[in-house]
Amino acid sequence: MRNALRTASLATLLAATGTTALADTSLERGRYLVESIVGCGNCHTPKGPNGPLPGMALAGGLVIEQPGFTALTPNITPDRETGIGKWTAAQIALAIREGRRPDGSLIGPPMPFELYRGIADADLAAIVAYLRSVPAVKNAVAKSQYRMPLPPAWGPPVGKVAPLSAADPVAYGRYLAGPLGHCIECHSAPGPQGRPDTEQGLGAGGMTFHGPWGTSVAANITPSGLKRYSDADIKKIVTTGVRPDGSRLLPPMGTDYYAKMKASDLDALVAYLRSLPPK
Repeated sequence: MRNALRTASLATLLAATGTTALADTSLERGRYLVESIVGCGNCHTPKGPNGPLPGMALAGGLVIEQPGFTALTPNITPDRETGIGKWTAAQIALAIREGRRPDGSLIGPPMPFELYRGIADADLAAIVAYLRSVPAVKNAVAKSQYRMPLPPAWGPPVGKVAPLSAADPVAYGRYLAGPLGHCIECHSAPGPQGRPDTEQGLGAGGMTFHGPWGTSVAANITPSGLKRYSDADIKKIVTTGVRPDGSRLLPPMGTDYYAKMKASDLDALVAYLRSLPPK
């Protein structure tokens, strides 16, 4: 009953924000978010040694291995058999923000539900609208395996989340790096079972990732780790993956996505990172 009420409330939200009509403005915002700061394809598009596999955008199958789990990212294209084509807009929204599938089962990590709970209603509606508009790709993905207990829920039902003004660059940068960009999922100290140590907060780095690219370690992105770089350097590193010394960043840093960010959003992101406590 609680799930039904929660889904009904999300349906009301999505109708109010224009998602059911797939308004152009919502689609444009959704495309921008998914293909830039949110970077859904960074996990949900399978990769080979040379990057994302052609024709498989958002089709799932990337393997993410951590001590507590082996996650296989699901197909989030509108394919009706292997993706989310049978899900309603409200069900997709519930899965993104509260981590619950239409059958009531809980979605596990590494999806950052603790952060996605803070996505503004209008942005959530835009993301859902865009995901429902992308090409369907048939790609069956096996279930993730968890060697750790999952909680009964990722928190109480989410109410309304108001949009955040971009007038305050630090506050808006916090929104970009937090609920939207989920930077802490990589740029935190490692916690139990391979999950990020959220108690330590954003920025310390040290999380290790293995993939077709080899092994990468997330950098310290607090002021102590960024002090040698100018604002222009940071923006170039984020959007090109190339440091001033010519060395390159490794996945899962999604520089192809951040390269599509608006200049004002990049400015806000850097302003927020500069405001973090040094670690």
